[in-house]
Amino acid sequence: MEIIRSNFKDNLNKVYEAIEEADFLAIDGEFSGISDGPSVSTLTNGFDTPEERYQKLKKHSMDFLLFQFGLCSFKSDHTEAKYIMKSFNFYIFPKPFNRSSPDVKFVCQSSSIDFLANQGFDFNKVFRNGIPYLNQEEERQLREQYDEKRSQANGAGTLSYISPNATKCPVTIPEDQKKFIERVVEQIEDLIQNEENKSLQLEPCTGSHWDSVLVSHIFCQAIPGIIYLRHYCFQKERYIVISKVDEEERKKREQQKQAKEQEELSDAVGFSRVIHAIANSGKLVVGHNMLLDVMHTIHQFYCPLPEVSGLVSLQLLDTKLMASTQPFKEIINNTSLAELEKRLKKIPFNPPEVESAEGFPSYDTASEQLHEAGYDAYITGLCFISMANYLGSFLSPPKDHVSARSKLIEPFFNKLFLMRVMDIPYLNLEGPDLQPKRDHVLHVTFPKEWKTSDLYQLFSAFGNILVSWIDDTSAFVSLSQPEQVQIAVNTSRYAESYRIQTYAEYVEKKHEEKQAKRKWTEDSWKEMERKRLKTQYTPYIPQSRYYFPPLPWWVLHLLADLLTSEIFPSGGTHSPGQLFLCLITLVLLSPPAAHPLTLSSLCLLLPGPHKRTTN
Repeated sequence: MEIIRSNFKDNLNKVYEAIEEADFLAIDGEFSGISDGPSVSTLTNGFDTPEERYQKLKKHSMDFLLFQFGLCSFKSDHTEAKYIMKSFNFYIFPKPFNRSSPDVKFVCQSSSIDFLANQGFDFNKVFRNGIPYLNQEEERQLREQYDEKRSQANGAGTLSYISPNATKCPVTIPEDQKKFIERVVEQIEDLIQNEENKSLQLEPCTGSHWDSVLVSHIFCQAIPGIIYLRHYCFQKERYIVISKVDEEERKKREQQKQAKEQEELSDAVGFSRVIHAIANSGKLVVGHNMLLDVMHTIHQFYCPLPEVSGLVSLQLLDTKLMASTQPFKEIINNTSLAELEKRLKKIPFNPPEVESAEGFPSYDTASEQLHEAGYDAYITGLCFISMANYLGSFLSPPKDHVSARSKLIEPFFNKLFLMRVMDIPYLNLEGPDLQPKRDHVLHVTFPKEWKTSDLYQLFSAFGNILVSWIDDTSAFVSLSQPEQVQIAVNTSRYAESYRIQTYAEYVEKKHEEKQAKRKWTEDSWKEMERKRLKTQYTPYIPQSRYYFPPLPWWVLHLLADLLTSEIFPSGGTHSPGQLFLCLITLVLLSPPAAHPLTLSSLCLLLPGPHKRTTN
């Protein structure tokens, strides 16, 4: 079922119902790109640790947009040994709800857009009819805006108008609004005194926004329970309609207004409501190579990406990892989604019987509607059912049907497949990641001009190697024999253009740099705090109202010479008063911090007798 902005509300209950009754859910997403910087081969280095891969994707992939989300629910019909499927294909776009809504910025990757266009992807449905959404923080901010707006409308602000029967404090009305307010006051008083008139439409608020705000505050406070204000726009003009109502009618209108606001808020939250329903359902969520799908879903519709351990909020299962693991690894050669679906139709697997629920369209796998998110979610579900049922063949007696809650599939829970990592197949969301030895791996740094062929030539004496680029000037090189590692390291001892170290040395150095950076950060904060406290408690030193800029010492030296030659004639004896006059002059010309040094300098500059007198 195709879901766009215009039919989202009408079909939302169907989505909730499908999630609630499902045995498991299958998901898939389509994105506007994969990497905003490094090439895909660099982004997916063969010797990444799971944490490094997660951080790379978090840094380089989250500015893209997930703009199509496929969701398929699968419900087992035990009486007829089949599954009932409901499929939804959502088009998503962060259209601003109002002027204060988030104006989302995202990036596109030309290769990804070109690929989807060649698959027949309809971008018009995304940009013109995509379903809006808000994450949790954006939803909270919007709720606060509504609360503040309601508070102002109920007179909770500071503005008020003094009527003869009111006891409010007056408000200072801006000069340019006084005439407008005076006219409105007269009209309101006529409305209240005239029993036949029930409502009044004020002239358009053509001035600043202060017009409507002032009226809302002033008259809701001045005569509560008597009048009701309604704002609306027509042909770009803002109008206020004031009605006389009793308390019961007023409460009724307020309730209607709040219900409308709540509906608007729900519309703004939009597609995120589907994600909340999935998260709260506790159902198993199945995907194929689903790390990016999970990260984008959390980042875009829920909250900023947490640490890896914080990703676990429901049960996840990755069919690509499942197909790459025993007992499937030996009998499945290609784990790409399309090829996997074909392979699982053949012996020793039995394709499941799946029917679309009444009122829901069905997919034909022969047509291969690949890279439509709804279709990809559908065949992901088919692959999971086939592999789960195959595990039942190992039981005694064998079982043809294995449910999504079976302990047979628990070993695959919350482990997400890692693309192109040589020796760590998955990111573990519930426990420690695998830590292979990697004693056959070297870390090599080299000039930026080097290419892969240069690395193959450098290691030509060591047989078959595998190169995994890190960036423009470094790469991992995997040797076929671990005992050759030290030989390779020794050959680079006196090399000038490149450097080779073992993987263990590389990890240790990286750990030391991380610790040093952390310590530097902590020390920096401590130093800043120390300076702040020192500044905070430094006693105040009164300054002269005359400011003398600090003078270089060579200038002070010259001044001292001039002063001693003028004040103390040559060959004469010098009194303590004359010395004191010279000292005071130099002190006034030097900064306060330099006064002790000024005194000692004067003692050195003056002739012998003066030194003795001064001392």
